[in-house]
Amino acid sequence: MLNVHERAAAIRMLVLDVDGVLTDGRLYFTNEGEELKAFHTLDGHGIKLWQRSGGITGIITGRKAALVEHRARNLGIAQLLQGREDKGDALLELSATVHLPLEAIAYVGDDLPDLGAFRLCGLAIAVANAHPFVRDRAHWVTQNTGGKGAVREVCDMLLQAQGAWDAIVAEYTGN
Repeated sequence: MLNVHERAAAIRMLVLDVDGVLTDGRLYFTNEGEELKAFHTLDGHGIKLWQRSGGITGIITGRKAALVEHRARNLGIAQLLQGREDKGDALLELSATVHLPLEAIAYVGDDLPDLGAFRLCGLAIAVANAHPFVRDRAHWVTQNTGGKGAVREVCDMLLQAQGAWDAIVAEYTGN
């Protein structure tokens, strides 16, 4: 059985849930019914670093929101599946679209609908504030909570496991 570091070293695509992973899970609505979400800049920068190192990023979410499409476009995420309650089927679809085996895909989730993807992916990751049943089924659990740096933590871990972290840091420190 592979350990987390070995699994992480084989990952080529990172797939993220939105509510509870890229956000803190709270839903905000205006009086007019417009939905609002807050995204963390650390997570966004981590995604950009992951992609700059050659990683692919995808999003699978059960809800549909134009602001998620906007955020994905802003981060250069082309693989976006919204309104998908069956996350396992959606992950299979993404795997076929990007021509990657499931073992090369990490999935980050927080609640029961994410378990279908957990069963299929090469590295199942739960955020720290995920439902306990989901945390128990993850290969790895972040220390940070969803919407508060958990995705950045995942990106950093993947980059470290793949030997890309030091070169990225050197770009910023000049070392």
